[in-house]
Amino acid sequence: MKTPEEVLRELAHNPAGLLEYAAQLQSQLTQTQQELAQAQAIIADLKRELFGAKADKLNEEQEEQLRQLLGEVQEQSQRPAPLSQEVLEATLAQERADQRQRAKERPRRHLPPVELEKQQVILEPEDKVCPTSGQERPRIGQEVTTEYDYVPAKLIIRQIVRPKYGSCQKPCCQAVTIAPLPPRLLPQSKLGLGLAVHLLLSRFDDHLAYYTLERIFRERFGVVITRQQMVQWVEKVAHLLLAIYWLIWEELQAGDYLQIDESPVKVLDPEVKGKAAQGYLWFYSTPGGYVFLEFHRSRGRDGPRERLRGFRGTMQTDGYELYDALRKEQRSTLKRIGCVSHARRTFYKALLESCSQALWFIGQMRQLYQLERELKDASPEQRRKGRLQKAPAIWLAMKRRAEVIRADPRVLPKSTLGKAVRYLLNEYTALVGYLRDGRFEIDSNLVENDVRPSAVGKRRWLFIGHPDAGWRNAVIYTIIQSCRRYGINPQEYLTDVLRRLPSMTSNQVRELIPDQWRKARQPHGDQAQ
Repeated sequence: MKTPEEVLRELAHNPAGLLEYAAQLQSQLTQTQQELAQAQAIIADLKRELFGAKADKLNEEQEEQLRQLLGEVQEQSQRPAPLSQEVLEATLAQERADQRQRAKERPRRHLPPVELEKQQVILEPEDKVCPTSGQERPRIGQEVTTEYDYVPAKLIIRQIVRPKYGSCQKPCCQAVTIAPLPPRLLPQSKLGLGLAVHLLLSRFDDHLAYYTLERIFRERFGVVITRQQMVQWVEKVAHLLLAIYWLIWEELQAGDYLQIDESPVKVLDPEVKGKAAQGYLWFYSTPGGYVFLEFHRSRGRDGPRERLRGFRGTMQTDGYELYDALRKEQRSTLKRIGCVSHARRTFYKALLESCSQALWFIGQMRQLYQLERELKDASPEQRRKGRLQKAPAIWLAMKRRAEVIRADPRVLPKSTLGKAVRYLLNEYTALVGYLRDGRFEIDSNLVENDVRPSAVGKRRWLFIGHPDAGWRNAVIYTIIQSCRRYGINPQEYLTDVLRRLPSMTSNQVRELIPDQWRKARQPHGDQAQ
């Protein structure tokens, strides 16, 4: 390859030739960057397949392809990163700096927020009595060393003994007397309250598989509790919790704003031979309020259509076309707004593949999120006014630029940038919908956070054992996640609720839904706040 000096000497008197040569170099550079970006994208996909938590292992052919790609791109990867990559890294660095700053502003806790049981061990010195004079030394102070310890749980057998008493041999006393048996969690069952709560939390909060729990009981406690028995117990407890489950939905349905998402889960369906079937957990929630899960065998509209039949208000979702179809079916009662976070992810993906035009869109969305941080403590009305002062101009600029890019024949519709622009334009009306009301969030990340526990769970226990078991997963996840939304300890809540629930009437059950339960346990002054 000729040096720059040689090229300049040869083409010093040929400006047109010099421009042509420069254009060739630029074309080669662009092609090289595109090839590099494509290779890096393929490598990233293969690495996800190889190391990802959900993926299968690569076969020999895929491993060889990965090695070849790594070899081919090694030399090119030594070159300076493109501008988009530098700016992306700078943006991510700024995001991390902001997160660190927010973490510093939070009050730190060096002790547990609850008062723990304290056990005191006093260690007396061997020479407490003077060996010479025989007198006891005077105590002049002490040193205290604190440590946190764990007392392992244990299984017990509780026998409820009810003595019987006969008559007093007088005419006034003829019958036998015995104390009534208190209401039990599951009549005709040996399941105690503490064990029931432990099973629910171990399975649906700690995400342990039933076969793991069976092994733990056998190895650590010497007790055989089969997984079939545990499944039966959990199903009966879930039936008890159904009353609270449906009251939670009534609370959500009575509002006018829902965030909705769905998550796939594997199901062992006897009708599907040779592989696990696909089911879905649908999530409905309000920011800072309840979370409601429902299981369905498909991702079709029948489930959410039935669930939203009595709801009147606004739902916030991603761009899955089903949601817009539901909105069109119920135009008079149902509105939809979009999720800016989903739109932003499409541009991040384009930027990672060296589409530098995506950088501008990410910068604009960063301004929108910065505005949200500035208004986070404002009232809904102040939030709406603050948004309307700055956000509409940003959105309009993004829309116009996206239309220009979509009309550009050099941007292929199926490229990452083409897909990102199409998502933005198709969803534009929904994406700006959050500006209508200060109560609306800019994205649906809050409900996505509620998806994570079930996502962690299905990586541990892999699948739901039967389609008919999906409903109980939904019920128990609903209870636990709603407790978390209200800052309630799920173990404390379930222990109290399952003790009281068997003896309560249907009219009394409303006292047990998480927000009412929390208010009843707060001091009077806290409730007023």
